[in-house]
Amino acid sequence: MAPRYAAGEVRTRLEGISPKVLTAVLRRLAEHGLVERTVFPEIPLRVEYALTELGRDANGPLEALRTWVEANIERFP
Repeated sequence: MAPRYAAGEVRTRLEGISPKVLTAVLRRLAEHGLVERTVFPEIPLRVEYALTELGRDANGPLEALRTWVEANIERFP
């Protein structure tokens, strides 16, 4: 089972993203099947996110892309 994270935990890991933008991105990832979004009917509302199998499969290629970008960032205009 994939680890689950609250939106605040995800935001902490992704420095510099606003809560509004993060929520929109996570919802889009859920719509595309990369992230599982679980809403708990509590007050205040609690939402947790976890990578789906598809999201875990995408992690390797995306990590390779990130490594390449970081190594070549000076080449971008």
